[in-house]
Amino acid sequence: MTAVIDKPVRGRRRWAAPPRPVWEEQPTRAGLAGKGLVLTLACLAILFPLWIVVVTSLSSRRTIDEAGGLVMVPKGITFIAYRELLGGGQVTRAAVVSILVTLVGTLFSMTVSVLCAYGLSRTGSLGHRWILMTLLATMFFSAGLIPTYLLVQTLGLTDTYLALILPSAVSVFNILVLRGFFMGISPELVDSARIDGAGDLRILWQIVMPLSRAVLAVITLFYAVGYWSAWFNASLYLNDQSMLPLQNVMIQLVQKQEAPVGLAQSIKTGQLSGLAVQMAVMVMALLPVAVLSPFVQKHFRKGMLTGAVKG
Repeated sequence: MTAVIDKPVRGRRRWAAPPRPVWEEQPTRAGLAGKGLVLTLACLAILFPLWIVVVTSLSSRRTIDEAGGLVMVPKGITFIAYRELLGGGQVTRAAVVSILVTLVGTLFSMTVSVLCAYGLSRTGSLGHRWILMTLLATMFFSAGLIPTYLLVQTLGLTDTYLALILPSAVSVFNILVLRGFFMGISPELVDSARIDGAGDLRILWQIVMPLSRAVLAVITLFYAVGYWSAWFNASLYLNDQSMLPLQNVMIQLVQKQEAPVGLAQSIKTGQLSGLAVQMAVMVMALLPVAVLSPFVQKHFRKGMLTGAVKG
């Protein structure tokens, strides 16, 4: 009696669902339909507001007036709001400030966090336990807003870009995630490198960091999004309007506290809608995060779960 071997169907395996464990039942059609419906509604709940913001930013004043506010169905596309925003000095300068603060702040935060996490992952290092307990205490106890402001003022950081970076440069949660991931790396690799004469910095750079790309990508995105979206430090420590980042300029435009001279003149003359300007600034603020997130999405599960469970 010969065994019958099923020939694999070309192109079928690639899109086939992963095999289920033996203890899991096969999903019913009603269950699959319900999951699809819930996912569709969740996607619409997320994408529909974004669609309205983008369409309104690309609409003319006449279209916005006819719609009575936010535009759902586009009737002609115009980039006048973006031209006015990018043509003015304040918004362009604020965007440059946000980009530079995000780049420099993320680099500084990642450097400090990686070095701290690697030191704490070596259980035999000097003062390991006391430093770890001190960091954990800062997650539950804080000095408060006024002492923090007085410290920044005493250090002479007010009206400087360092005030946008240093007060929130390090997250203890991110350090703990990195530490957990570093502790999950095989100690045999570190020991073999140390026998070959490698120092701690070389081990960190050539062994630990290449094996930790997933968690490093996730923590980098966390820091970058935090710096890009931050507005409170700028409103607290900066008095010079020309130094404000994009988020603070967006708040001023949305709340109609203060607008650049060119924009204000265009809005008064009826050439431009104030609502279109507000939506355009929101799109500019959301665009970098929306572009970078898909490239880091594949690392989220591996980086966060592994770093949180191990150690």
